[in-house]
Amino acid sequence: MWQLFIFAGLFQSISLYEIDLKKIEGLARGKVEVSEFLQKSLQVKTFVTQDIPLYHNLVMKHLPGADPELVLLNHYYEELDRILLNDMTRKEINELLVSLGFYKKADPDDPVPYEFRYAPAKDSPWDKQEPDPASTEQNQGADREPTGEPLETEPETQSPETQQHDPQAKHADL
Repeated sequence: MWQLFIFAGLFQSISLYEIDLKKIEGLARGKVEVSEFLQKSLQVKTFVTQDIPLYHNLVMKHLPGADPELVLLNHYYEELDRILLNDMTRKEINELLVSLGFYKKADPDDPVPYEFRYAPAKDSPWDKQEPDPASTEQNQGADREPTGEPLETEPETQSPETQQHDPQAKHADL
């Protein structure tokens, strides 16, 4: 039943703000670009100062003279879409972010639940990648049980006691 509400909210925000679902496929994070002096909209200023710290994978970036915009990014920080926030209320911006799948914490210091660690993305693209053959070969022995035999290591350097003192040597730390 709750899925119906999420879908309805997403559909409402998409139709209201004209977000193309195909365009934002792969959405993983966002940033809000704002000018240091937000004088046009008190609603947006309140959202920027009080609400952005509550969202996981959403950051604020100050740009001189910039109109407030929500920039939607994928896992590789490539821009997917921009949404102008000037004419939106604080409530509308929060509803939009929740409908896009951003996780909102109750307190900025609260931990993010495990199931929302990639929000708004559904999962990590790196979990689906095939392992790199070079790294697999390097780690082949990492999961073996110890056999009691010494591991092959690089030859040890001489300890300070066994090194011969060179009176001509200059110390870099002096």
